[in-house]
Amino acid sequence: MHKENKAAANGCGKIRSGARNGAALLALMEKTGYSMVQQNGQRKFGGPPPGWEGPPPPRGCEVFVGKIPRDMYEDELVPVFERAGKIYELRLMMEFSGKFIGVCVSLDNCRLFIGAIPKDKKKEEILNEMKKVTEGVVDVIVYPNATDKTKNRGFAFVEYESHRAAAMARRRLIPGTFQPWGHTIQVDWADPEKVVDEETMQRVKVLYVRNLMMSTTEDKIKAEFNKFKPGIVERVKKLRDYAFVHFFHREDAVAAMSVMNGKCIDGASIEVTLAKPVNKESSWKQHFNGQISPSSENLLGFPNKEDGTQKSLGKPASLSVRLNGQHSPGPPEVERSTYPIFPGIKLTPVSMYSLKLSHFSSAVMHLDYFCHKNSWAPPEYCLYSTTSQDGKILLVYKVLISSIADDSQSYFMPEKLCTTVEDAKELAAQFTLLHL
Repeated sequence: MHKENKAAANGCGKIRSGARNGAALLALMEKTGYSMVQQNGQRKFGGPPPGWEGPPPPRGCEVFVGKIPRDMYEDELVPVFERAGKIYELRLMMEFSGKFIGVCVSLDNCRLFIGAIPKDKKKEEILNEMKKVTEGVVDVIVYPNATDKTKNRGFAFVEYESHRAAAMARRRLIPGTFQPWGHTIQVDWADPEKVVDEETMQRVKVLYVRNLMMSTTEDKIKAEFNKFKPGIVERVKKLRDYAFVHFFHREDAVAAMSVMNGKCIDGASIEVTLAKPVNKESSWKQHFNGQISPSSENLLGFPNKEDGTQKSLGKPASLSVRLNGQHSPGPPEVERSTYPIFPGIKLTPVSMYSLKLSHFSSAVMHLDYFCHKNSWAPPEYCLYSTTSQDGKILLVYKVLISSIADDSQSYFMPEKLCTTVEDAKELAAQFTLLHL
């Protein structure tokens, strides 16, 4: 259990004397038998407690507590939190605080994102380099370039044996202090692995397939997965070098995962896992805040930026391409820079369809581009209106998507109304992208 006592002397609240505090802590240790040591700027109570046998509690057993009253210490905190169960360890840090406490599950993250890695470096080279300067390295996760499988994507993930080892490595690898292969690398925490409850995962009938060749078609993927049992695949959705394979029955999806993981398709060794469900609506909103999750991005078909200079998805702003438990590529943040036109500069006519998705910031443009790339007809927007109780005109668009290939049509209409035409069209495009 991890407690943060943001104690300080800014004049608010009662600050007890050192003598009184010391006596109370001694009494607590005498009563409980726990030890107390000062370590790395924090005071550790327990870990392990007296009489403890076996390994420490597994990941997920720690909570973080912030904003606790400034004049509370272990002698008062321990009895409060012991009501919930036996405390293995309590770590107390001294900073500034407010008046109310907050409790959440502590993220015991053991993985770092390393960006700006030379693209010609192999997994073993990166692993050996990380082991030279940091301790506790367990593994390195490297992804091949989407268009050239002999190169990496310019970033990697380093897995450490503990959160502490990862934290110490992060401090050691601060840019400017360590330059592997003569390059200044970028370092930050990787996004924690997305946790989906077991009950939900037991219903999943979709496989996530990565490391495909860009040239591999959906028909080819469907045929390969149908080989060991014909007719089990419902449909395939491929986006760049990864795809989602939908099955009619879960048992077939699980069997196909076991058989197809590691198989070669068009010369590429694929990786196959169960797809993790995501909250599409909230993820789309996060995208426009620069925080879309990689899992959602997979469903929407946004390309990844492969220069290794970005970490994920808006947080923190200094880096922007990080992967979660799905290890799937993430979209870059849209740069909104403007440049003056200088005399003599050459301007070339260009089609919007020759650009990349990173050049578009609105869902309307994303949808238009998405339809074009899939050889569909441009989206058709049909505007509807109603009147609210206070007399306001409320608007909503219905979107028609027509497939040129098979003459099929699909309609999409959000369940929310807007007060402006622009907002209604943007919302309808967002809704459509999420349901394609």
